[in-house]
Amino acid sequence: MNMKQLPWMSLGALALAVAAVAPASAQQKSVAVTAIVEHPALDSVRDGVQAALKDAGFEAGKNLKWQYQSAQGNTGTAAQIARKFVGDKPDAIVAIATPSAQAVIASTKTVPVVFSAVTDPVAAKLVKNWEPSHNNVTGVSDLLALDKQMDLVKQVVPGAKRVGVVYNPGEANSVVVVKQLQTLLPKLGMALVEAAAPRSVDVSSAARSLIGKVDVIYTSTDNNVVSAYEALVKVGQEAKIPLVASDTDSVKRGAIAAFGINYRDLGEQTGRMVVRILKGEKPGDIKPEISTKMELFVNPGAAEKQGVKLSDALVKSAAQIVQ
Repeated sequence: MNMKQLPWMSLGALALAVAAVAPASAQQKSVAVTAIVEHPALDSVRDGVQAALKDAGFEAGKNLKWQYQSAQGNTGTAAQIARKFVGDKPDAIVAIATPSAQAVIASTKTVPVVFSAVTDPVAAKLVKNWEPSHNNVTGVSDLLALDKQMDLVKQVVPGAKRVGVVYNPGEANSVVVVKQLQTLLPKLGMALVEAAAPRSVDVSSAARSLIGKVDVIYTSTDNNVVSAYEALVKVGQEAKIPLVASDTDSVKRGAIAAFGINYRDLGEQTGRMVVRILKGEKPGDIKPEISTKMELFVNPGAAEKQGVKLSDALVKSAAQIVQ
């Protein structure tokens, strides 16, 4: 063998190898997902996103690189995760819940970002309005009509006048809900009583501060509250304060009722938006969406423990009765 042929042969072999793997590499996509904390609703969003990607042919371990990290309720950690994911340059970053979305969007103007489970993306300054952003951001909101939420409160606790709310004043989506309730409740002949819980460990003490001051406690999708919902349920049972939630998963954990979004469906809706981006659409051309599929969950056992009895009509109208 002519030794001078070896470099040429090596280059040829290398070229064949590159040609062989090129199609697979071209199909490989990367999606990074981050959430501010792990709790049933946000976990359902994450799982829904992954399911929608798989349905569209993007499967982790095959033609999709999938990353997921939770900030464990810490905004500083959320910022670190955001910077790490941006540095990885994935095809899209999915940011679940307002604090994580704010952290990611503050970290990049180029990597496509899809937010999810954000109550008011305009108030949170994720987008300027509900029209296509013409930048790198789009997403899906879990915004709820609060008048319908208060209708449910009245059905669970007829004659309720004082509505308690435990919330994190540092979470933009929660502040939006509180401000809306401050405006809405007086029009309904009701009053709002607020209790701040800046951390998950503050939820129990905040709830206890409402004892004797409220007829019912309404919980929004505040991530601190939802992540520590069992602490709230304990207070509700001990003090006989009915709990009405906006998160249907909270009914399984001890709330009496919720007229809310199915967060698995919200995740799948988000995932379909990610698929559009993976197939070439620009996020700035995709209009932010709101989930419109609402379901009523009731828990008669929780109602009994918290001192109320649900009407037969309300129970019969529920999509799911939690036993």
